[in-house]
Amino acid sequence: MSTDTQMNGGQTTASEVAVLELKGLCKSFGGLQATRDVTLRIMAGDRKAIIGPNGAGKTTLFNLITGIYPVTSGQVLLFGQDVTSWPSHRRTALGMARTFQVTSLFPRLTVLNNVLLAIKGLRPSKFVMWRFLSSYKEVYDKAHHLLEQVGFLDRKDTEVRNLSHGEQRQLEIVLGLASDPKILLLDEPAAGLSSGESTEMTEFLMKLDPKLAILLIEHDMDVVFDVADEISVLHFGEVLETGAPEAIKKSKRVQEIYLGTD
Repeated sequence: MSTDTQMNGGQTTASEVAVLELKGLCKSFGGLQATRDVTLRIMAGDRKAIIGPNGAGKTTLFNLITGIYPVTSGQVLLFGQDVTSWPSHRRTALGMARTFQVTSLFPRLTVLNNVLLAIKGLRPSKFVMWRFLSSYKEVYDKAHHLLEQVGFLDRKDTEVRNLSHGEQRQLEIVLGLASDPKILLLDEPAAGLSSGESTEMTEFLMKLDPKLAILLIEHDMDVVFDVADEISVLHFGEVLETGAPEAIKKSKRVQEIYLGTD
C-alpha cells in the first residue's frame, strides 16, 4: 500500500478513489461491436496509453469516456461518481479534458488570445463586446500562468499560423489545461509530427504537472514508451494485454498483432 494511502475506520480515503474508472464498457453500432468489456482504472498522476491498429476501437472508447457516444453497457466513473449518462460539458466541469486529432485553433489570433478564449469559454460570464480583453485581469493572469508553466510565454504574441505544426499540437494541449482538469485525454498528440517534433512533444508531455492523470491514444511508439508507465493494447474493441512498456515491447502477441513482426 502506498504511503499516501490511509484507512479511516475501514473506509478508503480520497487518495484511493480512481480519477477515472471504466467497468465493462461496451459499445455496439448495429451488429458491430466496437468496444467489448473494457475495464480500466486510472489514479492521480498515472500516465497510461492505449495502443492498437486502426479500427481497434480507440477513438470510440475515448468518445464513450467523454460522453460523445452513449454506452451500450458498462459504466464510466469519474472520481467514484457514475457519469455514464452525463453529457460532455458536465464531465469537463468535474475535471476531465480532451484533445482531438484535428486541431481547432484560431490561426490568425495570437497564442495568448487563443488561450484567453479557451479560458473564457469555460466560464458563465462571456465577453462583453465593449470591454477590452485586458480588463479581465484574472483571465489574463491565468493565461500567462498556463503559458509560463509549459514554456510558451515567449511565443504569446505570435500568431498561431506562424507556429510549427508541432508547436500547434502542443498549444492544443495548453488549451485543454484551461479547465484545470484532473485527467487529460490525448487523442494522438503526435499525429503528423516529424521525428524531431515528436521528441519535442514527448518532452512537453513529461513537463506537465505530475499530479495530472493522462490517458493517451498514440501510434508513435517512441512517444508511448517514453511517456506511459502502463500500456493497454486494444484489439477488435477488447483489451488484449496491459502492462509496463518493457513488458508490452517483449510481448509476442503484441508484436504479432500490432507491431507487425513475425
